Amino acid sequence: MAYHNQLGKIGEQLAVELLESKGYEILARNYIFQKAEVDIIAKHNDQIICIEVKTRNSDVFGDPQEFVTDGKIKNLVKAMDAFITENDILLETRFDIIAVLKNKKMEQLTHYENAFYHF
Repeated sequence: MAYHNQLGKIGEQLAVELLESKGYEILARNYIFQKAEVDIIAKHNDQIICIEVKTRNSDVFGDPQEFVTDGKIKNLVKAMDAFITENDILLETRFDIIAVLKNKKMEQLTHYENAFYHF
């Protein structure tokens, strides 16, 4: 497995652990609908939350959350709509980003709630 793929999996696991420590219930990981993949789908405070995890080993080229493009957002919304329909969910949906900076010297996670309204 390529290093960036391994780093991404590590970042997703760190994000799951962070969410669980905050009381989130993980419903799905790596949910795929057509061309879209949702990293984590969770439930918390009567909401369904779509979480995009962006992991980088450095912020030299920008913060990880800055790499969530408009096209990615569109695909995440489409995938979440499918997940909600498939599972007959009637809860409000929220979209979050967890930015992970991880290398040998640091491990930093930042959870942006309602992230698509912030960028």
